[in-house]
Amino acid sequence: MTNKKTLEIVVIGGGAAGFFGAVTAAETFPDAHVTILEKNRTVLNKVRISGGGRCNVTHACFDNRKLVKHYPRGEKPLRPLLDQFDARATVRWFESRGVALKTEADGRMFPQSNTSETIINCLLDTADRLNIAVRTSCGVDTLTHNGDRWQITLLTGETLLADRVLVATGGYPQINSYGWLPTQNEPIHTPVPSLFTLNVPDSYLLPLAGVAVPDARVFVVGTKQEQRGPVLLTHWGFSGPAILRLSAWAARELAERDYRFTLRINWIPNLNDNTLRSVLQDVRQQQARKLITSQNPFGLPARLWQGLATESGILPEQRWADLPAKLSNRLAERLTNSQFQVTGKSTFKDEFVTCGGICLDALNPKTLESNTQPGLFFAGEVLNVDGITGGFNFQSAWTTGYVAGLNVGRHSK
Repeated sequence: MTNKKTLEIVVIGGGAAGFFGAVTAAETFPDAHVTILEKNRTVLNKVRISGGGRCNVTHACFDNRKLVKHYPRGEKPLRPLLDQFDARATVRWFESRGVALKTEADGRMFPQSNTSETIINCLLDTADRLNIAVRTSCGVDTLTHNGDRWQITLLTGETLLADRVLVATGGYPQINSYGWLPTQNEPIHTPVPSLFTLNVPDSYLLPLAGVAVPDARVFVVGTKQEQRGPVLLTHWGFSGPAILRLSAWAARELAERDYRFTLRINWIPNLNDNTLRSVLQDVRQQQARKLITSQNPFGLPARLWQGLATESGILPEQRWADLPAKLSNRLAERLTNSQFQVTGKSTFKDEFVTCGGICLDALNPKTLESNTQPGLFFAGEVLNVDGITGGFNFQSAWTTGYVAGLNVGRHSK
């Protein structure tokens, strides 16, 4: 009687997608030996810091047709993958392992414990129970196909052999970082940053850092790119959900402009020009004796209102009755058409997502296996899939990790 050779599965990358792929592979193919290789000294680092240390696990959008609309890149190929493992499946997966999730008002889902360590411990404990080998400080130098097996050479010089390989290394900032992949490289979309804040060093609003505006509309002048939602004033410019979504959807256009462009903000998007001017006229009549800077008719944060009024040329002691038409027009312009010169970007540390990566057209759309190199799979942010902030990028990691893990042990056709 001959001993059946153990299938060796190596997962390169110890992040969310890598762990989920490894766990799914170990559960699906219990006779296989699964190893995770992580270049850093610790695993699941992005999980640890995401969501302010709480880990935004997924989003409570359980209609996959709507869910995919939150992905600037990858909407079409992600749709059938979600049919295999979606947000509802993510919730069930964690809850079946003792991790209860909660939904916040904006749809983001977090562990009820309010700490990312709960998610990390769940993944680590599951990997340990399944006898998955987790090796840290194991950066990969080269990956080559050696006969019927994969040869993985580590930066330390050590060589490993694997029957199947799942690449889940996360996004790379430069295209040359993909150079360790096999010679016949998979088609790669040049990586550029996504989800970043905007630097506006000359903004007259810099002294108002910390002021949050619940609802504004932001535009990249000269393009069709615009978003609406909360905006946060910062010491360097602008942040907040609307800005982050704008940076995601406009990632390539902004990279082409070297992050130098004109940002337009409408602080009162619910009002059109005619309604705005009517409101200003009514206030002039009804609040005639009151100071303009202290009488805010639009519900804006007081400091922002004062900043916009001052920038319009309105003096602190000026009353509504004394507001000339010229300054009223200028104030209306600041309220609906404030323009700022953006000169760069800053990393949004909780998310730091990359736009670009392995082209999904090069992979089997049902398994995420390479079309040209059997036995090689991809999952997570290394793919040309990225979502806006709100749990969508982790959902992509769980989905693609699950699909790749479910298939990585099957016989390649």
